[in-house]
Amino acid sequence: MNRSAKKTVSYLLKGGILVLAFLFIYHRLNNNHDLQQFETLIAGISRLKATIVMSLVFVLMLVNWLLEAAKWRYLAKRLAPVGLWQCIEAVFCGLTWAVFTPNRIGEYGGRVMFLPPRKRIHGVFAMAVGAFGQNVITNVLGAIAIVWFVLTFLHLNIWLNMGVVVLAITLMVVMLLFYFNIRWVVSLLDSVKFLKKFHRFFDIMGRYSFTEMLNIMGYCLARFAVFSFQYYLVIHLLIPSIPLYDVLLMVFVLFFVQSALPSLDLLDIGVRNFTASTLFAYVTNQNIAVMAAVTSIWLINLIIPAILGSVFVFKLRFFDNTL
Repeated sequence: MNRSAKKTVSYLLKGGILVLAFLFIYHRLNNNHDLQQFETLIAGISRLKATIVMSLVFVLMLVNWLLEAAKWRYLAKRLAPVGLWQCIEAVFCGLTWAVFTPNRIGEYGGRVMFLPPRKRIHGVFAMAVGAFGQNVITNVLGAIAIVWFVLTFLHLNIWLNMGVVVLAITLMVVMLLFYFNIRWVVSLLDSVKFLKKFHRFFDIMGRYSFTEMLNIMGYCLARFAVFSFQYYLVIHLLIPSIPLYDVLLMVFVLFFVQSALPSLDLLDIGVRNFTASTLFAYVTNQNIAVMAAVTSIWLINLIIPAILGSVFVFKLRFFDNTL
């Protein structure tokens, strides 16, 4: 393929990504009645208070993705020297790809395209380490919250309660063991005959030391704290009667359930709303307020960044021959 043809195909790919992203975003927002319900709900709230809270939630969104960019820079430093701004561009570009791909798999493609071509497949596995760390935090804290939820609201018999506690502890131990011994995952992949020939790509996962894995988890924990606090701020704005303790533990359970479900960022808002309203029904009857809170955070944390990320799509180099 000559240079002119490569350039044409590259622009078509970039244009196609943007068109798909904006079509999905437009379709979702144009049919989302929850946003209208949210506007009705905040009509009775002090405009100043609502503005301050939602502005803070927006700022926390930027903090959240800045932390993710810093984490990506930390992960990618073993592959290529990358600046923080380049990592910010990569993260937001990945979010644009993520909105129309199942389980946000497009986020991997969008992000690693900012790496040198020969490091992009390695980058997918480096990014997987960060995603694994985030999943460990979600599952460990979620398991603790589920034990609280079961013991507080479901009133099961003692044997079922003990079973839940044992399962939760087992999950936490297994997740933490595999995370801090991620070389076991590399060994498992090596044991599969047809995967062994790709060892040079996934071997990157086993190169991170215990200290590095601990630092990566620190980034993941900081992000978890940020978006948990976002939920608390919005829910407290709409339903101030729910105590901080209940809000946060319910949110931890919500994150845990969401992480276990297949999703498409633009289509799973209905699942998020259903899950959140079902869980929060144990502590409040303000169903619309809960759904409005979830929808507003979905809009701020995923849709706005995806729109912002479209700016960086045209910086992608699909046919870069540099190392």
